[in-house]
Amino acid sequence: MITGLDHVVVLTGDISAGEAAYQSLFARTPAWRSGGDGAERVLFTLDNMTLELMAPSGEGAAADRIRTVLATQGEGLASLCFRTNDIEQMQRRLDRLTLKPEPVAEVESRDAVTEAILSWKRTRAATDATRGIRMFFLELAKERPLSVRTGPASITAMDHVVISTPDPERAAALYGARLGLDMALDRSHPDWGRLMFFRCGDLIVEVTHRPGKPATGAQDRDKDRLRGICWRVADIDATHARLVAAGVDVSEIRTGRKPGTRVMTVRNGTCGVPTLLVQPAVKP
Repeated sequence: MITGLDHVVVLTGDISAGEAAYQSLFARTPAWRSGGDGAERVLFTLDNMTLELMAPSGEGAAADRIRTVLATQGEGLASLCFRTNDIEQMQRRLDRLTLKPEPVAEVESRDAVTEAILSWKRTRAATDATRGIRMFFLELAKERPLSVRTGPASITAMDHVVISTPDPERAAALYGARLGLDMALDRSHPDWGRLMFFRCGDLIVEVTHRPGKPATGAQDRDKDRLRGICWRVADIDATHARLVAAGVDVSEIRTGRKPGTRVMTVRNGTCGVPTLLVQPAVKP
């Protein structure tokens, strides 16, 4: 039913600054710009998914909701949207799983530059049923245009998105048994807790549990949280040099946990999203 992760939404208070930051990080141009319904949107479409930047615009309920989130939580990851090839069937399945989906809605967007039109159908599960993660499901009528590379050493794709949970058993039941994602790894370690990897198309949904690190607010102790993103690069040395030259604060390159991988941390220019870059291991 779920064929992949269609996109993630990142909230920002300044759409122009967010666009410039991610264009510098990705070395790619935006693929889509649009506005309406209380928000401005800029989309970067990579090889396996899309990142959507969203900022409040004008007045109305949607704009007020975005401003409230920014005021209380700051910039950062706000929601996940999974891809499906049959939205009506997906909606019925979500209903049977007691995830309380909204009715299927038809949506249309016009690009502010080219005036091209994209259309899709979507539904949203109830946030209280998805352990605090805002979760959408979408069937696109046609593929989005890809973001054009502006130079060498660009970001190629998402490697994984990270979700933290205070209750790994219930999180495993949600992403595995109920949503039907394939669990590729379930491992515990005394230093970094429990990791669960769920395959989702060409990337991984990583669910982490770290004992002894409860949520900051009492109302959030039973909720999962979107924690960060790891992006793939083909040549991490070249990407490191490009980002340093662009003034982006990045760590030194280090060996990743997965054998054969090399990683670095991006410390700014991500609209509050904890960000890692990885050069995958060479496949034999």
